[in-house]
Amino acid sequence: MLSELSIKNFAIIEDLDVSFEEGLTVLTGETGAGKSIIIDAVQLVAGGRGSVEFIRHGTKKAELEGMFTIDDLKHPVFQKLEEFGIESEDGTIILRRELNHNGKATCRVNGKLVTIAILREIGTQLIDIHGQHENQELMHQKRHIHLLDSFSGESFKLAMNNYSELYEEYVKLNKKLSLASDNEQQIAQRIDLYSFQLTEIDEASLAIGEEEALESERIKLQHFHRLFDRLNNAYEALQGDSHALDFLGTAMSDLEDAALVDKDLKTYAETAGESFYSLQDVAHDIKVILDEMEYDPNRLEIVEDRLALFTTLKRKYGQSIEEILLYRDKIADRLDELLNRDDRLEKEQERLQNLRADLEIEAGELSAIRKESSSMLQAAIMDQLVQLHMGKAEFQVKIERKEARSFDYNGFDDVAFYISTNVGEPMKPLVKVASGGEMSRVMLALKTIFSKHQGITSIIFDEVDTGVSGRVAQAIAEKIAMVAMNSQVLCISHLPQVAAMADHHYLIRKDVTDERTRTSIQDVLDDDRTSELSRMLSGAEVTPLTMRHADELLQLAEVRKSTL
Repeated sequence: MLSELSIKNFAIIEDLDVSFEEGLTVLTGETGAGKSIIIDAVQLVAGGRGSVEFIRHGTKKAELEGMFTIDDLKHPVFQKLEEFGIESEDGTIILRRELNHNGKATCRVNGKLVTIAILREIGTQLIDIHGQHENQELMHQKRHIHLLDSFSGESFKLAMNNYSELYEEYVKLNKKLSLASDNEQQIAQRIDLYSFQLTEIDEASLAIGEEEALESERIKLQHFHRLFDRLNNAYEALQGDSHALDFLGTAMSDLEDAALVDKDLKTYAETAGESFYSLQDVAHDIKVILDEMEYDPNRLEIVEDRLALFTTLKRKYGQSIEEILLYRDKIADRLDELLNRDDRLEKEQERLQNLRADLEIEAGELSAIRKESSSMLQAAIMDQLVQLHMGKAEFQVKIERKEARSFDYNGFDDVAFYISTNVGEPMKPLVKVASGGEMSRVMLALKTIFSKHQGITSIIFDEVDTGVSGRVAQAIAEKIAMVAMNSQVLCISHLPQVAAMADHHYLIRKDVTDERTRTSIQDVLDDDRTSELSRMLSGAEVTPLTMRHADELLQLAEVRKSTL
């Protein structure tokens, strides 16, 4: 539900903070006091269309913020939040919107910047706003099938799950086959491309680790003379005229002989011996390397060419030999698919036809449940219309097969609500209902049935009781109270019957201070509530008689609420 609402510099509202509770909250006040402006603010917080005209004169920006608390952590809005990477804690969701005088708007959900489209997607999961000219939003024909489905119970949910799994598989396969049915020229071009790439990579005979080995060899070839000179000098120092190894051999022999006399010298003798034999091995290995070294300028050219080939292939197919080989395997599979596409396409076409046949069965099951549910829904809506003094109206749920025997994610049904509000008139689409009073009552009948199925946390009625009076007004008041049993309801009303049914009552006032108009909100309690209803009854002067009538209306409302 909407727990807190903060409005700053919005139209004639300078600074307003209000808390809301569960149940039915009614907002009343004189015409022009700012009641609908509060609803406009809520609508903008939920992603409605904004304008710089909403910004209070003399200020640079309007700030709107709404805090929602949701006890059901399985509510669909949390899936939306997860989808957009928005975190939520303890079931609290804060929507914030700023309108700037330069036309730019800033939107946030739980502190995260979002687009207006994302704000709207989340907001519509939380708030359902119905105004005098906005009832058709509920009655949009594309929504009718979802409303019927929400009424159809657990058996329908199971059938829909079965259908959805099949339909998702069908859509993926159909898309795959559509992409595969490109023209022959495009397919031939891809075959040529993949064949060329495969040949180019295979002819390179790539081996993992070869590039590193060639890089090392190139360095040796580029610095051949330097390397040869250093090795030759090292060998001469060990075995040449310096006789370094001969002197070290003499030292080793003398130390071994001395160690026979003084055992403490044995360690030195062993160290000298190890050094002698190690250096002797080094000198031998250096001699072998020098004998094998031969400068070959052609080999350097071969290595350079091979490394250049690796660079070319990496520029085309991957950042390393490993990546190139992985790409090679991938295009080999693609080439195989293209070369054998006829057989594969034939098998997948057969699979697609089998899926379509299964979809026909599952969609037929959905349609059968819908038709059964439609009869119950028609009876339930008619019962509500009778209670709203529209007993001569007729309501019908029309279910027809889609054209060209097509399917969508809902099956093969098209669903539309039709109504006739007067005897002898033909059934017409619901959105063609004529008068505002009839529209309001039809909408309330639908809301009474569907409010507990839609999962909306807050429903707002903005003067939907316009154009009605007397017993119809009382019936509307009771229906709004009934809707409030399943969802939080905020209602702007001029009807005392509706205000009397409220669980919470706020009075909206407009005052002029320092030559500026300001809107304020006041919690109406106890005797003040009787006075406000008396004002609504009389429309002018409050008298002892209107006060008694108001008190009686409040008492009657308590009795009626207890029987809902």
